[in-house]
Amino acid sequence: MAAYETIYAIVRQIPVGQVATYGQVADLANMSGRARLVGYALFRVAPNSDIPWHRVINAKGEISESPERYGSDYLQRSLLEAEGIQFTPQGKISLRDYRWSGQSA
Repeated sequence: MAAYETIYAIVRQIPVGQVATYGQVADLANMSGRARLVGYALFRVAPNSDIPWHRVINAKGEISESPERYGSDYLQRSLLEAEGIQFTPQGKISLRDYRWSGQSA
């Protein structure tokens, strides 16, 4: 699907130690208002893919948890922490500190 490939191309640009929101990725892919589509696309990505799916979080600065992910919610947090991203005790990430500007490195 061409839309998914566009989403994946944007997500591959998110640098180590930074995150983007689903809505931000949708906007950058010229799909404003389609944050849910970004979520669907990333749900299909294998955890060991070259697409850094773990760097995309929700607009609240949280991991969007789902029982259908079979434990990858915990994997997502551990991958982000391994990149130096810190979570608050409430499980949030500071978008002010870690949000990607949308500019390629």
